[in-house]
Amino acid sequence: MENAPATTMLRQLELEDMDAAARVHRAAFDHALPWLKGLHTPDQDRWFYRERVFRTCRVWGAFEADALCGIIALREDWIDQLYVLPPLHRRGTGSELLRLAQRRSDRLQLWTFLRNLPARRFYEARGFVLTEETDGARNEEKEPDARYLWTPG
Repeated sequence: MENAPATTMLRQLELEDMDAAARVHRAAFDHALPWLKGLHTPDQDRWFYRERVFRTCRVWGAFEADALCGIIALREDWIDQLYVLPPLHRRGTGSELLRLAQRRSDRLQLWTFLRNLPARRFYEARGFVLTEETDGARNEEKEPDARYLWTPG
């Protein structure tokens, strides 16, 4: 059971939020996937957010006490990124960001790694259905992954 949401505000992020978004991504990624820690440098993360994520997605942030603590990046019917700082896990921030996306879409898809069981349980508990598994040959990490789909009702 989640505790009361820690988030005080959600807002669409701007390019000047890029560094903070990259830091949230890296902290959450390394916590969830320690076997992939160090895959990218902080400079590479900032480049990725500046040149890829912010150019192709609508990025929303969750803030607690004016500090960015979670992000979601949406592109068409895809969730490209969803990360919450580890100390705030299970406090409602991820659910709040996901509800924002669900209110804006009739269908959502995402990829997550097969070994990321907490993420898989999180999505499944919120109505996402596993539709595909791969051996990871097509992703940068070479990590087996799973595609999930959500539709209302």
